[in-house]
Amino acid sequence: MRAVTCLISCLLCCTIVAAQPADKKLEARIRPLLENFPGDAGIYVKNLRSGKTVNIAADTVFPTASMIKIPILLGIMKKLEKGELYYHQQLVYKDSLLYEGEDLLGSFKSGEKIELSKLLLLMASMSDNTASLWLQSLAGGGIRINQLLDSLGFVSTRMNSRTTGREAFRNIYGWGQTSPKEMSALLERIYRDALVNDTLKDRMLRTLSRNYWDEEALSQIPPEIQTFSKNGAVDASRSETVLVMAPHGPYLFTVMTKNLSDTTWQSNNPGWILARKLSRLLWEYFEPGYQWSPVMEVTGNPRTDRHD
Repeated sequence: MRAVTCLISCLLCCTIVAAQPADKKLEARIRPLLENFPGDAGIYVKNLRSGKTVNIAADTVFPTASMIKIPILLGIMKKLEKGELYYHQQLVYKDSLLYEGEDLLGSFKSGEKIELSKLLLLMASMSDNTASLWLQSLAGGGIRINQLLDSLGFVSTRMNSRTTGREAFRNIYGWGQTSPKEMSALLERIYRDALVNDTLKDRMLRTLSRNYWDEEALSQIPPEIQTFSKNGAVDASRSETVLVMAPHGPYLFTVMTKNLSDTTWQSNNPGWILARKLSRLLWEYFEPGYQWSPVMEVTGNPRTDRHD
């Protein structure tokens, strides 16, 4: 029975990531964004209504950085579905859980209590690494999360950090690895498929709709439009995956970068500029009559969203 279930999951995944009708017109508009880009970039776009896609190096493997938190979220939901964890379950924070950085959870004193639901909020919205590593452990650890991904037919998306046997991959990709096509497929399956029961599916989508890091791709989408997203960034990589509930039909895109020559954390980092330009181009392409004028360049203090 388990073998049959795994086969069905693999077939579903293959259906999603298999060759789709290409949107050559859109691709021709996107490609100039990559001219003279100071690093490696991959882009995957899919109109969920028409099924048309754009695939530019979308099978290339990139560091996930904090986008690995989507598989962690799914791992927790599987535990909730089995009754092994509870959404409002009280947990006790310990200093040994601290991941040095600027995380909110790291300001807790040892022995303080926090609900599992709030850990999920901190992970998905604030990208809190202390909360995320704690949740990774609660989900069963990297090996279990990778087994879950494998059972769903994903071959490039893997957890590396704190995962036995993945040390060599961590040296290359950091916390996790994926491709633009697979990350898009995972987000699409969370939206479309019965990966968990309907209640928990709603939980996942609501959790992914509360992204604090909204100055890049999300800044180019009108604030009244529902989005589900996750970003990831380390020194030489800036990436983002977004599902946009646009008036003329939902579309999703993932833009991933690596080997950036510019490793600064200002808003004019080329990886973030690419994310903003791509997001704006896609919105204007799919919703040409929508009256809204986004701010293209975001200015301010250097970002500190390092998730390695």
